[in-house]
Amino acid sequence: MSTAYTDFEFERRFLVRSLPDVLRDAPSLIVQSYFLSDGGYALRVRVQAGGVDGRLDARSDPRDVLDAVRDRVDFSAVTVKGPSTGGTRYEAERELDPLVALELVRRGGARVVKTRYAVWLGADGWSVDVFGGANHPLIVAECERSGPVTELQIPDFCVTEITDDRRFSNESLAVDPYGEWAAAYLQELAESGPRFRDDFGENTSLDVT
Repeated sequence: MSTAYTDFEFERRFLVRSLPDVLRDAPSLIVQSYFLSDGGYALRVRVQAGGVDGRLDARSDPRDVLDAVRDRVDFSAVTVKGPSTGGTRYEAERELDPLVALELVRRGGARVVKTRYAVWLGADGWSVDVFGGANHPLIVAECERSGPVTELQIPDFCVTEITDDRRFSNESLAVDPYGEWAAAYLQELAESGPRFRDDFGENTSLDVT
């Protein structure tokens, strides 16, 4: 009997210091609004525009960004998520009409804006999100698979693992943005040092510089 991983996502996530040169092509601009963010449970509406040069900074207002790309949206969806445990999370997604999604994001919820870069490195596809607005200058890399992410080649631009650190979930960042606690976190990281989970099998380093 085969196992079907429907309505679940499997990923590992990492903090990145700066965007590597290998990831500077073909970005997508993403604006998403969280209508619920509570204890790891989330209800999100996302709009995405591919091939957009989304240079974001702390002044980037999600609604202004939304207006700039509204005619270039190529994907929009509503997503329900449960808490993440060990890199596994319930996720049910349904695609939406772009005009409806745009208005939902504009009219309500707590918003996040980011530019996403995608690249194939080693044995896996990676996404790297560069956040703007109140979450600037946060950069997060993630590897997502159709099943548990084990025996991972971790690119050398990854500073430390944040897979189950709820502070870095997008729904948490929407209501408690990184810019407000970045200094405290970086001090925490300096004192504790980087951490990479070893309960997903052997990690190996991948040199991409």
